Amino acid sequence: MKPTSGALKIGSLQTRILLVDDHPFTRIGMKHFIDNQPDMVVSGEAAEPREVMAFLENNEVDMVLSDLNLPGKGGLELIKDIRALYPELPVLVVSMHDEPQFAPRVLRAGARGYLMKSEKIEMVAEAIRDVMKGRIVVSERMSSLILEIFAGKQSSESGLPEARLSDRELEVLVLLGSAHGTRSIAQRLCISMKTVEAHRANIKQKLGLASSQELVRYAVCWVEDSGNRTHALEAATA
Repeated sequence: MKPTSGALKIGSLQTRILLVDDHPFTRIGMKHFIDNQPDMVVSGEAAEPREVMAFLENNEVDMVLSDLNLPGKGGLELIKDIRALYPELPVLVVSMHDEPQFAPRVLRAGARGYLMKSEKIEMVAEAIRDVMKGRIVVSERMSSLILEIFAGKQSSESGLPEARLSDRELEVLVLLGSAHGTRSIAQRLCISMKTVEAHRANIKQKLGLASSQELVRYAVCWVEDSGNRTHALEAATA
């Protein structure tokens, strides 16, 4: 059995959703909310990319609703894998990460939308319905930026140095800024410590940083600033 895709099929009463998040309490809350919608149901849950791909091998779903910060391959690589194997299966990302930094990468990877976890929960149901109708879902404040990026009017997501980083390098930067050391990052991403060190070296080079200490300080400040930017945008648009 393979995942269905596209829009909700005529005669189908509910959109079947695979819910992906590595925090059990988050899944419990999201599942409760979704299952109380008349037109959608959580038909499966997964905590990391390997579980997602195993579930999709043997179960039919209409959409994947996923966090971005996942152990193992990570959310961006998961989106790319789903896109490669199930190109018509829509993916909607709900994440805590700074939207201007991550939404363009998520869409380029093949997802159909990006929501911040700080949005009202009702927005999730609305976004699911929009994606199932074939629409791309981002916040209003991101729409014009996304259009400029994909039209080639901007060379990067935000014009910031971090836009030079690969998807994996950006994931390493986020983890560094969230107090993860090299060993912890290697375990989290299921890669070797040598590979993490290579990513760190590439990040330093691309950002023009001279030492590991500068890299860690930069990462911590960047993660904190990302949170502050998100809060400022929320306040400005409230």
